[in-house]
Amino acid sequence: MTISLQLDAVSGESSTRRALSDISLAVAKSKKIVVVTGAGISCSCGIPDFRSSDGLYSLVKQRYPDIVLKGRDLFDASLFRNSASTSIFYTFISQLKRSIDAASPAPTHRFIQTLDAKHKLVRSYTQNIDGLEERLGLRGSSSKTSGKKKSKLNVKEVRNVQLHGDIHRVRCTFCSAEMPCTEEHLHAFEDGKAPNCPECTSRSEARVARSARALKIGTLRPAIVLYDEPHPLGDDIGTIQTMDIARKPDMLIIMGTSLKVHGLKKLVKDFAKVVHTTGTGTTPSGTPKVQKSWQGKVVFVNKTPPGSEWSDIIDYHVAGETDVWVDKVSEDWKKMRPSDWEIQQTLDHTDESNGFKVVKETATKTKCKAAPKRNLNMENVPPEDPFSSQPASPSKKPVSVPSSPSKRRQSVSHYSDVESSPRKRRDIAKIADGMDRLDMSEKRILFADATNATKNAGGDDLVMGELQPPKVKVRRASASVISKECKPRSRNVAKSRVEVWVEIGKKPSIS
Repeated sequence: MTISLQLDAVSGESSTRRALSDISLAVAKSKKIVVVTGAGISCSCGIPDFRSSDGLYSLVKQRYPDIVLKGRDLFDASLFRNSASTSIFYTFISQLKRSIDAASPAPTHRFIQTLDAKHKLVRSYTQNIDGLEERLGLRGSSSKTSGKKKSKLNVKEVRNVQLHGDIHRVRCTFCSAEMPCTEEHLHAFEDGKAPNCPECTSRSEARVARSARALKIGTLRPAIVLYDEPHPLGDDIGTIQTMDIARKPDMLIIMGTSLKVHGLKKLVKDFAKVVHTTGTGTTPSGTPKVQKSWQGKVVFVNKTPPGSEWSDIIDYHVAGETDVWVDKVSEDWKKMRPSDWEIQQTLDHTDESNGFKVVKETATKTKCKAAPKRNLNMENVPPEDPFSSQPASPSKKPVSVPSSPSKRRQSVSHYSDVESSPRKRRDIAKIADGMDRLDMSEKRILFADATNATKNAGGDDLVMGELQPPKVKVRRASASVISKECKPRSRNVAKSRVEVWVEIGKKPSIS
């Protein structure tokens, strides 16, 4: 059963004050809130709604009595069948667009943005085409790049689902290309004419340039959804709604709409069904859960009451202006939970006369301590050679290398004898101690290759170099000289050597 509360009678009845305070507490404590809005939230901005006595339908009927029988006919998809009604539609939309451009967001729009900033807003669904939510940073579903290519919506970025399109964009009637509505388009609409699509024009001109037949050129129209017209992003919006229902919101707020459109009625009923089941069920042990007093509320804020079909769906009807109600909720919220509105202040410096000077205000948020930066230029660079007699080249720069593992020392190179392992430090100390005790005259023999050393003919000095085969002194021998040649022992051709023995005998005496 829907409970009706008069917002103007807050100071009168205690029961009304208590019920409105409970609704404010529910807003403050809820963590997943879905907001559904209509044209009523923009009336304070100077933008008329549709069905009220001074709304758009009455305005259209008074301005064009011979063309339309009802104001609703000017927002029906069948108007494009008649050139006269189409011309009037373009003229009326151009005037509505200019009034929207001159408007500013209302307190209700700012309240929705506050819910999003406090991380309580699941998503906002609106019937409005004015796009005032996007001026406050709530990205709309109609915001995408221009052109014919259809791109899928980024669900995480979309915070405001525009159920009836966006008046700030135009769409081609032939190729469905979308682009922002410019001043040039508005001038054409004011004359009751539709400008040509630049995408179709460029393709047609390109074909004519290569001697092909020209293509049909479409016209641009406002990118809003009329009655009996499918939504171009209907599939994407259905996906977003399914995901939001799966998140199990715990509160539903409906503001500024009469709930007459069939699609919106179904959306509200689906969300209300999920909200009412929040906090119910059974625990893992099997005991039933008890729903908290602030959970599962469906609140309807509008001047006119809802129909009888909503008696079991809407819990509270707050009769009054939406701006007045959101101001009261914000005021109660600050009193009930002041910690939600605390702001962390960053202080610049102290002054003897004025004290602290606030230079920046940020929302309260805990931050982890930042890790110290690593000096990548000092990593994996070998130290200078302690035994080298040549000074280090000043032009040599350290090489930048990729980051090291997590356990690698960050202060200096891991080649250092200061921060290296104990075993490495002992080895370096032994080498240094041995080099200190070594005689300088014998240092050159330390790295000499004994296998390649030989004596020269004149003395015992070592001569470094390759091993040269010794020259064999051979004297002339007579026929009696016996020469023997021995074959090498090894069969390896690469390492074979030839050894020769020469026996010299005495020359026989002639008697």
